[in-house]
Amino acid sequence: MARKTNYGFDRREREKSRAMKRAERQRAKQDRSDQRKDQPDEDQPTEHEDEQNTS
Repeated sequence: MARKTNYGFDRREREKSRAMKRAERQRAKQDRSDQRKDQPDEDQPTEHEDEQNTS
């Protein structure tokens, strides 16, 4: 006789893997954000450079 399926377990495992993927994406997004904060944009002039150009 076949075993009874364990839908609850399967669902918990799917939810766990989705949560892990979400956490990994969020962590990567936060890392990229932190890197951008550490490195100022080279395209936009800083306040000091902007003052020199107007004088």
